[in-house]
Amino acid sequence: MQQKVQFITTILHEPKLIIFDEPFTGFDPMNANTIKNEILFLRERGATIIFSTHNMASVEELCDNITLINKAKTILEGSVDEIRGNWAANEYDLVFSGNVKIEGNGQYQVLKQELDNGKSIIRLKTTNSIGTNDILTNLMKSGTILSFNQALPSMNEIFIRVVESKN
Repeated sequence: MQQKVQFITTILHEPKLIIFDEPFTGFDPMNANTIKNEILFLRERGATIIFSTHNMASVEELCDNITLINKAKTILEGSVDEIRGNWAANEYDLVFSGNVKIEGNGQYQVLKQELDNGKSIIRLKTTNSIGTNDILTNLMKSGTILSFNQALPSMNEIFIRVVESKN
């Protein structure tokens, strides 16, 4: 309750700059969602919001631009979408209608294959030599493709990779 009161008194006068330190710590999912929605509302109204957090899922949800800091040093900065795109690893998620099995070949390997509610969910890792149109052309022969998306790494995965590469 004390955190709620602190949050309300912080935003009550709609400041243009708000700094939060771990704003979701200690909140149950319902209250965390309320706080998240209020932060998004304030951002839409023009507020600049800075927050320090270890929760990378909230970074993906709320942030436009980030700076990742490890041991007091900036290790990565930029827009969330740009960073996730730059760290993508030629992996794609496909969803097929029905039970479809895909075999890897020289241009891609199957990383994951599962059946969920009558849909086949498959993750592929491709070589740099094959384009997305070629992937789709090859895989359309296997069944009806419901979706095809580039698999982007989470900010949590990126943070771990960057920190490990610096050590």
